[in-house]
Amino acid sequence: MRFKASIQNITTFTKLTASLNSLGPLAWVKLSEEQVCFTIIPEQGTQVWAVLSIDSIFETISVQSAANNVINLEVPLTSLNRALKSALNATSAQIRLTKKDNMPMLALTIVTTTSSNTYSAFPAATNNDAGFDASFDNEFGGGNRETIVTQEIPVRVLAPDTVASLHEPSTREPDVHIMLPPLMQLKSISDRFTKLALADTKNGSGSTASRTRLEIAANMHGCLKMSIKTDAMRISSVWTDLNNPDLDPNQVVGGESGIADHPSTRMRLVGSADGRSEEGWASVRIDGRDWGKVMSVGRLGGRVIACFCHEHALILYVYLPNEHNEEESVLTYYVSSYSA
Repeated sequence: MRFKASIQNITTFTKLTASLNSLGPLAWVKLSEEQVCFTIIPEQGTQVWAVLSIDSIFETISVQSAANNVINLEVPLTSLNRALKSALNATSAQIRLTKKDNMPMLALTIVTTTSSNTYSAFPAATNNDAGFDASFDNEFGGGNRETIVTQEIPVRVLAPDTVASLHEPSTREPDVHIMLPPLMQLKSISDRFTKLALADTKNGSGSTASRTRLEIAANMHGCLKMSIKTDAMRISSVWTDLNNPDLDPNQVVGGESGIADHPSTRMRLVGSADGRSEEGWASVRIDGRDWGKVMSVGRLGGRVIACFCHEHALILYVYLPNEHNEEESVLTYYVSSYSA
């Protein structure tokens, strides 16, 4: 079993692992030479199924295994993210699967070039979950020094039958699909709403959990609404002139006839573009703190399409920009709705 890759986009890789780490400490990572998949399935909260094109992170990759050249790993995201942060200023970086004391490890080796009259500091591991090794060599022309640092992240190799039963959640066809405004803008407002609700908890009844639930709604006329209510207040923000993307007949069962019968097509016939009509909205109720963690993926940029299954679930498709290939990487977030 072998895995080795040259990393070409450390910044994206670091931001991705930081965003995923906010939702769960462990990720199932599926490696192949066609794509890399990250999956987070916490006991509670949002599930993430991320499918990344190789070019979005790696420059070259080699994956070999007896299981059709696919390797499944359980990876601690905190340790991986910490190691990647040390590589942000690297000249080059490689990651490979290796063993230490017969335990599987992901070894991240970074090379940094500095002038000989400056000092380069690399953060060593601060717990027992990662190893740290540095060598200083190859002082060459112009007084430059090449620094090589290797950090090791303990992982668990998962057998194919261990992950065979894991599948993305099944949901019905969405009632509304809409392009979201910038996620960091949404995060700022939702965090503010949640803090106000928490501050009001001391003066009202109900549990803290129930009082931090946001209601998010959208229609097929470019409107999005976010609100929260307690015994003492109700606040909301409304966005208009957003885009409701057209459905692709190749992605809908039944093609053109399937689009004609699609729930979102029927929702276009009701409601209004000013957001004042009470008809035509699909809504979900979600935990404000969990939503804030989901919104942290906004640091990666890219467009986000939200699909609302009324009072059932919210599915977010986050499309990451890729300068090196037209093939898009997509992160899929599944957020269940609380009952009223």
